[in-house]
Amino acid sequence: MIRPAITWGLVATGLLLFASCKSPESRVSVTSTLAVAIPASAPSPSPAPSPEPLPAASTACPEGMILVEGSYCPDVEEKCLEWLDPPSSRYHEFRCAKYAPSVCKSKQRVAMRYCIDATERAESASANALPRHFMSWTSSKAVCESEGGRLCRESEWVFACEGEEMRPYPYGWERSSSACNVDRETDIGRPGRLHDHRDPVGSHESCASPFGVQDLAGNVEEWVQADGPGMRKMGWKEVLKGSWWIPSRHACRQFQVGHNDVYNGAETGTRCCKEAH
Repeated sequence: MIRPAITWGLVATGLLLFASCKSPESRVSVTSTLAVAIPASAPSPSPAPSPEPLPAASTACPEGMILVEGSYCPDVEEKCLEWLDPPSSRYHEFRCAKYAPSVCKSKQRVAMRYCIDATERAESASANALPRHFMSWTSSKAVCESEGGRLCRESEWVFACEGEEMRPYPYGWERSSSACNVDRETDIGRPGRLHDHRDPVGSHESCASPFGVQDLAGNVEEWVQADGPGMRKMGWKEVLKGSWWIPSRHACRQFQVGHNDVYNGAETGTRCCKEAH
């Protein structure tokens, strides 16, 4: 199980990058009686300066965080082949049982490199710690910034979830009710009085993204910063991702807006991002 993202420290290893250089071309030497092509004596070339090596994954991020690096597709076409719930269900078009292969519609992908918490922020450093809850957008932002981090932008959260493969779910293209803490339909409680069904952070090993980030689907919802035009999504800067333990929108690109920056509940938690070294 991945250690809860509570404290940030550093680990070390290395990565080397190499550069190459070209030899100079020949030149022509002319005398008063005969023009002869003579190869120029090649001066010892000065080696091109090597690019500054990027830190390896283990040194790029603090302890408890994972390096996310790759090419992100902003515009992805996802087609649901089979819905899990009938049209009469309140969850119809929330839960797709199986997706077709994703298609990148963007003309160009975007290079990304940043750190993200390996798990949801936990209440303590104990082995079976539960994720923090009753966290608002504002309190989550304060927690992240107090440790030199920040709220993840929505695009960062999405890329950490789907990877370069553009997986609809962090674990693949077919929905699983057992991979993550999701799809609980009984003993839910009622709005404002939810029954607590959180599981310890990182306790669902199969609920991992291509980068190894855990619990991006279910358990608790996570606040992110909208990064659309004007840093707003449908008019809101506050966006919730991943949903929680009920049958709901658990795909990487699904989201919820409509709660202000001080809303909090038994289902709302925190995950932080940070610039990579």
